[in-house]
Amino acid sequence: MRIFLAEKGVEVKTVPVNLREMENLKEEFLRINPRGVVPVLELDDGTRIDESVAICRYIEEVYPDPPLMGTDALSRARIESWQRHVEFDGYLAAVSVLRNSVPAFKDRGLPGLPPEFPAIPDLVERGRRQYDYFLEQLNKRLGESEYVGDDSYSIADITALVTVDFAARAKMAIPETCANIHHWYGQVSSRPSADA
Repeated sequence: MRIFLAEKGVEVKTVPVNLREMENLKEEFLRINPRGVVPVLELDDGTRIDESVAICRYIEEVYPDPPLMGTDALSRARIESWQRHVEFDGYLAAVSVLRNSVPAFKDRGLPGLPPEFPAIPDLVERGRRQYDYFLEQLNKRLGESEYVGDDSYSIADITALVTVDFAARAKMAIPETCANIHHWYGQVSSRPSADA
C-alpha cells in the first residue's frame, strides 16, 4: 500500500496495528475488520475497504494519474493477470514458507481469524518449490518486458517487489541465474516510492 500511495502522491492518515502483539485480533480492531487482517481503508463517511488490491483499485479510480492499473482494456487485463500470478504463485508461496516454518506462527498457520490453524511443516518445502517456479516464470517474463505487467511500471511491479523482499526475509533469495529479475529489481527498488 505504501508504495502504491507514494507512486500516486496520495497521503492518507495511518494508524499502526502491531501484528506481533496481535492487535489485529483484539476486539478494538475486530470492530473495524472482523476478518482480523490489515490493511483497511476507512473513508470519511465511515465506509471501510479491506484487501490491498481493492484499496488500490479505489485509489486508482479516485486518483487516476499516474495510472498503475492500466490505461485501456488490454493493459488493464495484462496487469491484472500478472498481479494475480505474483500474488498466488509468488507471495502466497513465500507466506506459506514463513507461516509454516517460524515458531511464532506454530498455532497461526493462516492470517486473521480464527487463529486456531496450526502450522504444517510439510508445506514449507512445497512453498519453496512453488516460489522457485514463480521466480523462473518471472525471470522469463522480465526477459520479454521491462516491467512485470505491461510496458510501464504498475501494481504488478509493486506486488512483485514486495514479494521478493518478503521472501528474502524467509531466506529465499533470487538465484544468480535469474539475471532479468536482478536487473528489474535494481530498477524498481531504486524508485523513491520503494522507501516510502
